[in-house]
Amino acid sequence: MVQVTSDDLDRVEFRAVHSGEHGHAARELERLAEQADAHSTVSRAELLARSGEQWEMAYEFARAAAVYQRAVEDGGPTLIDARALRAGALLELERWEEARQELDCLLAYGPRGLQTYLHVAEALYAYDDLPGAEHWSSLGVVRFREQVDTERVRGLWVELLRVRFRVRVDLGRTEDDLDRLLDEV
Repeated sequence: MVQVTSDDLDRVEFRAVHSGEHGHAARELERLAEQADAHSTVSRAELLARSGEQWEMAYEFARAAAVYQRAVEDGGPTLIDARALRAGALLELERWEEARQELDCLLAYGPRGLQTYLHVAEALYAYDDLPGAEHWSSLGVVRFREQVDTERVRGLWVELLRVRFRVRVDLGRTEDDLDRLLDEV
């Protein structure tokens, strides 16, 4: 067992960005996840989630979905909930019903982070599920409205607010109180 740090994660991901060898990075992150001890700075689940993201960049969506499932089963903390990431990979594979089930499970489980809401809203928007994108972005905007306590969180929240606004414009909705928050930020 080894201690895996954010520096290890950055090293693998930066190398993949420069080399374009995302499949290699995905395999390396999976290997690190298998070797990570319980006290690693980066959780095993996060390493698996990042591996899935690398598989997606390599256009290996079935592999990504499988690795995301391992992250879900691991249950450790992740920056973006692995269920949301898996749903996105399933959308890429046109496995709509499975993606919908994953999102329903995520809603029942209760997504924790703002980035999860943003990821789901953007994925649904990309696949023309505008009502779904509006629903998820609205949930996130409302849930985190009073928790915008750092510049980073504020930036994510404003981005989610923008996604929501863009979706609502595409749906032909009239401006509402949440849309008007963009005028204040």
